[in-house]
Amino acid sequence: MGALHAGHESLVARARRECASVVASIFVNPLQFAPHEDFDRYPRTPEADVPLLQAAGVDVLFTPSREAMYPDGTGVTIRPGAIARYLEGDRRPGFLSGVATIVLKLFNVIAPDVAYFGQKDAQQLAVVARMVDDLNMPQRVVACPTVREPDGLALSSRNAYLNESERRAAPRLYRALRAVAQRLEAGERAIAPAVAQAEAELPPLKLDYLAVVDPHAFEPLASAPPRARLLALGAAYDGATRLIDNVEVNTP
Repeated sequence: MGALHAGHESLVARARRECASVVASIFVNPLQFAPHEDFDRYPRTPEADVPLLQAAGVDVLFTPSREAMYPDGTGVTIRPGAIARYLEGDRRPGFLSGVATIVLKLFNVIAPDVAYFGQKDAQQLAVVARMVDDLNMPQRVVACPTVREPDGLALSSRNAYLNESERRAAPRLYRALRAVAQRLEAGERAIAPAVAQAEAELPPLKLDYLAVVDPHAFEPLASAPPRARLLALGAAYDGATRLIDNVEVNTP
């Protein structure tokens, strides 16, 4: 959606290595925002984004208007199934439907063979991958690692909202998720105690949710199964800015 950073550059770099042609789109999608959210103030920096993409090796940049993408409003949308029931789906009703709808439209317009998505938005990525599978779409979806600052903060366009003190506190979400992962990877099975301890590390961040899920279902688990690849996910408010992040958990 613009306000590009090194995380976006990493997606372009991966595509550039693996594909003959690379297309990028920038579109601040209104379907992804509730009326009380930050659509109007979401950072828009085309003067920086365009040269960044050019330097990274993008062949085509697609920057449609709202009228081009939704000329007659939004009569038909995609409704994700159970994978969108919890977490972001619960906290931000309509958000994941908005993501799936715009991705389907962009796939239909651009017709890519391969699409690259960052793992920071884990549930969003899972919804897109499930849509492609369930609707027999020809695209191949590639998940790319989250890019982080040296202190662990996941890169995000919304990090631009943070003031100095908020920026210092922001990595606490990542540290809390790592704490959950470490306990489960050490053999603990009960998730609630691990999450409770991690929540204590968050202040001054304000908790939205912390959970551990099977990445194929995105339903919060009560216990960690053995020899499983799981995700610890969280969302928290840093001042007025909502941060999200996730880390992989590999249980013994």
